[in-house]
Parts: sequence; C-alpha cells; structure tokens
Amino acid sequence: MTAAEEIRRHDPFASITIITDEPYPMYSRPGLAYVLMGEIPDSRIFCRTREYYAERGLELMFARVAAIHPDRQVIELADGKLLPYDALLLATGATAVPATFPGSQLDGVVYLDTLKNVQDILRRVQTGARTAVVVGGGITAMEMAEGLAHRGLTVHYLLRKKTIWSALLTNDESQIIESHARMTGIHIHYNEEIAEIIGAHGCVSAVKTTSGQFIPCDLVGAGIGVRPNVMLGKNAGLRIDRGIVVNEFLETSAPNIFAAGDAAQVFDHWSGEYRVDDLWPSAIAAGRMAGANMVGARAAYIKDVPFNAALIFGVHVTSIGQAGTGNRSADDENETLQYQSRGSSEVWWARPGGPYTSAWSHKGDNSIRLVLRGNQIAGALILGVQDITDPLRDLVGNRIDISSIRSQLQNTNNASLSQTLRGFWERWRRTPVRLPAYPLGV
Repeated sequence: MTAAEEIRRHDPFASITIITDEPYPMYSRPGLAYVLMGEIPDSRIFCRTREYYAERGLELMFARVAAIHPDRQVIELADGKLLPYDALLLATGATAVPATFPGSQLDGVVYLDTLKNVQDILRRVQTGARTAVVVGGGITAMEMAEGLAHRGLTVHYLLRKKTIWSALLTNDESQIIESHARMTGIHIHYNEEIAEIIGAHGCVSAVKTTSGQFIPCDLVGAGIGVRPNVMLGKNAGLRIDRGIVVNEFLETSAPNIFAAGDAAQVFDHWSGEYRVDDLWPSAIAAGRMAGANMVGARAAYIKDVPFNAALIFGVHVTSIGQAGTGNRSADDENETLQYQSRGSSEVWWARPGGPYTSAWSHKGDNSIRLVLRGNQIAGALILGVQDITDPLRDLVGNRIDISSIRSQLQNTNNASLSQTLRGFWERWRRTPVRLPAYPLGV
C-alpha cells in the first residue's frame, strides 16, 4: 500500500494494480492481537477503505498469483489470466510456520496470522472452547496466550527454554514478563514442548508433552514463527536466501522486479549483513522507497535502526537496534535461519562488532538495558515506563558519540541512567549541527 501511494505521488497517471489473496483491503496485522483480546472490534484494524483505493485510482484485485514470467514481464493468476507489468513489487510478506508435531492436522490447531485466523479462534471460543495449550517463544505466541486468557480460557503456555524469550530478554526482564503472565492466570511450563496432540473424533482433545505431561484441551495455539513467502520469487528464478535478496534500490536479481517488507532480505548496515525484518516500520519505509524507485527515482534504501514496541501481558516492551542478550544456542541460530517471530528483526540477535558491554537500570517492573559498543549505544531494551524511548531511538539511530557520559553508564544497577541519558540527549538536540553517521532514509 505504501509503495502504491508513493507511485501515485510521483505519477498521477500510472496504472497501479494491487493484487492480494486475502478478501480485504489493507489491515494491520499487529492489530490482530487486540482483536483477539477483545480490546477493539475487527473493523478497527482496517487501515484503508475501498473508497480510498478508488479515489486514488488504485485497482484492488482479490486474486492469487500463480507465477511470474520475468522474460515476458507478465504475471499469471491462478485462473490463468495474464497481466503485463512495467515494474513489479513483491510484497508477499511472511506466513505462520505450520506445526509439524504428530496430531497437528487435527481440528482445533489454530494460528494468529490473519484476520481469518482470529475470526476462526473467536468462533471456537464462542462455541465452547474452554482450555488451550499455546506453544512458541516469540511475540505471536505470547499474544495468543494472553488473548485466549482474556477470553476466559484456561491457558497453558509451553516454552522449550527455562525463561521467556531468552534471546532478547535477560533473566530479570523475563521474570517481569512472567509475573504479569501469571497474574492473568496463564500456566507457564518451562523446558516443555509438544510431543503429540491427542485427538478424539478428528478434534483436539489433549496434548502430551515431551516430559510426559498430559494436558486436556480444546485448542492448540501454534506460534512457532513465520517464514518469508518466497516461492513466487524462487520459481521465477530470483536470488533467494532466507528472503528475496535485493540491492540498495530494493531491486531483485531480475530486471524491473522489486521486493520489500517481510519477504525481502535487505543489506543492513547495523550488522553488515543481509537481514530479514518482520517489522511494521521497516515495511512502511521500504515500501515507500520501492515505490519511488519503481518510477525511476534511483534512491538507495538505508535501513533505519530496527525498532518495535509491543504490549506483552500488560507490560510495554520496546526493542531498539542490537538489543539481544547473546543467550543464543546453536539451535536458536538454526531456528532463525528457518524462521523468526513476527514483530522481530534478525538485527536484534546480531551482536555488535568488537567488544561490547551492558548498562542497566531496574526498579520494580521498569527496566532499561543498553548494549554499548565503544562510545556508541548499539541497542536498547526498555520495559515498563517508556519516557526514555524516543531519546534512545535518536541516540542509537544516529550513532551518537556518548564518550562524555560513558563512565556514568555503569554495568551495575544505575538508578540515574534515565536521567543521564535524557540530559545528554537534550544537549545533543540543541547542538546546531548534527550529522548522523548514516543517512536514515527518505
């Protein structure tokens, strides 16, 4: 949608067609969790109306693309219809990874990935579902567990690690999230995975765990990750790695074909590698730049600092830049190569080059943790009160030299950390000339 709007801004006469295999105009996938929790109706997640498309001359086509023929600059729809293009954008996103454990084909295994998924879950809740088992270590699994608990179900949350989201959260941070999860009534099972889903008459009736526990349930929520949708590009002969690989102009390996959003693998100057982001702000920025380049702008897309804010079990959690804990095993690395959690970035897990240290402040349910590389802040993780988020986003994103306050950012619990950072940021903002180490994009 962002790319189409940018194309229209540059060219009032271009023929622009948006093809989607979902039967809706654009909606917010991050908003699905709030629909599940009952905080908003599903009508609130729609970002554009059908009238909006028509007013801007954007043709919205509900169809599925079966193939791309780069040699002829034609796409083929599932019904056999051929559509020519001068420029093509693949914004095919990412899809929930299907569960593979025995019994995963039973009726009652659910996902939190599309509006249709949420409507299916709510139908099951309204027709008598009472107990759910949720499995997965990322944002989606936690949102599913919380949403089902809000709907009055007894929820068992299975985690294969000994803490919550160990690749991003420290033990202290994980305990804050855990305490809030337990306050909602969620039963957390650490070091547990699903060994088998037991069925009765074709429907989910229980889960058997790897430790031998037997948990009767009506629903199994699978939030084990998402995987970029690359098959169209792969079948068309495009260069594929974890995503559709693009250059600095978001061009794929085929002429006049671009890729952006969750499906694209873009060079990331923060880590020096090609990375995949499943982040809403990244999708908007990349879509805007792709649209401009599709009409000849030739402007390089330089990724802004990876940023995401979420509300998890009632706790505000914000991650900026390279904020991971470093607690990643070989299994974690292999898992990232296959798929990751929606609402996360591969850059989070990339450790800063060279030696790094941490600075942190922790009081009650509020926590600030910095990842320091030399005289720069490479990443930050904020739980609870968010008043320091914007300053940190500036300081990390602009790679500001913090040498003047470096000694004050101690490794131990620093009660004045927020005050020190805010004072430094306010002085930086008043500086007449501020040149970032990298431009932050258009």
